[in-house]
Amino acid sequence: MKSHSTISVADPGALGPVTSDEAELLAKLDLARLPRHVAVIMDGNGRWAQRKHLPRPAGHRSGTQTARTTIETCARLNIEALTLYAFSVENWRRPKTETDFLMQLLREYLRQEMPLIQRNNIRMRFFGARQRTPGRRAAGYARGGRENREEHRHGALPRADYGGRAEIVDALNEIVAQRNAEGRNTPVTEEEVARHLYTAGLPDPDLLIRSSGEMRVSNFLLWQIAYAEILVTETLWPDFNRARLLEAFVEFQRRERRYGGIREGSSDSEVPARAAGK
Repeated sequence: MKSHSTISVADPGALGPVTSDEAELLAKLDLARLPRHVAVIMDGNGRWAQRKHLPRPAGHRSGTQTARTTIETCARLNIEALTLYAFSVENWRRPKTETDFLMQLLREYLRQEMPLIQRNNIRMRFFGARQRTPGRRAAGYARGGRENREEHRHGALPRADYGGRAEIVDALNEIVAQRNAEGRNTPVTEEEVARHLYTAGLPDPDLLIRSSGEMRVSNFLLWQIAYAEILVTETLWPDFNRARLLEAFVEFQRRERRYGGIREGSSDSEVPARAAGK
């Protein structure tokens, strides 16, 4: 992912036709202060299907359409990185019929959405627990990566077979192995850990969105979301449309981000919601 030395201000016209609701929300946004990295816990597919008296797979299929809208909107608004939590390590506890369907749906989604990904200059990377990712799935993700050239500027990072604790353990094991090979015995730094995380080279998320109203982070990006603004919405993921995403950005810009500091006097001392090139 290339770093930006200047802010690339979004063009609202890039979204194409908008509803009156979306137009009202766009008018409230400062398009130079959008989050650089948005992370999303896509929750509520099963409950959405249940409420409509549909099988759970119908909810997951509908959720892929929401993911498509979210990816396209973020790309058109020049969001630098978008991370979607697709499947967690804990999700393997679900019935095998559902996990098999989810894996097949993920592969199908990648094939179908590749034209959208390429059209919007998106570089897609898949992340999962390294010791658990079977060769078949790993190969599928690698094919997706090769079809996306390095110059693509937006990041859509679906997380498959992922766990935040496993990610940190993987990073520490890599550091230990590297130090043993080099014969070093120095204290580990935060910067060193960050370089070995799956998200190495990306800015930490500024905004974490969770759909369906659950008030937990579910083992997602535990290291990276230390200072992320967290927004929980009651909206179930299949109903999380473009207006709800814009609403989240409006709420993000209302937050005062102090990073552990305090606001002193004038608004000039505030940390901006988006700091380019950092």
